[in-house]
Amino acid sequence: MTREDIIRMGAESKISLYSLGKEKEKFINYLESFAALVASAEREACAKVVETLWDTPTNGMATEEQFYGNECAKVIRARGQA
Repeated sequence: MTREDIIRMGAESKISLYSLGKEKEKFINYLESFAALVASAEREACAKVVETLWDTPTNGMATEEQFYGNECAKVIRARGQA
């Protein structure tokens, strides 16, 4: 997510940046930090859903679906490192 995306989403959510004057840049930095935290929490929630889609069989062996679910979860989490 780019800085421009965050500013655009802030405007869409009715956050007014124009009345902030000198504090505008500081507030945008706060928005960026907040957006990063929200995105991280959402990625983790999605990764956990993917990991738990399949039950472990009674023999304890991972199924192909579990393997790919876990791989998908890793990719989702890795998006935060990009």
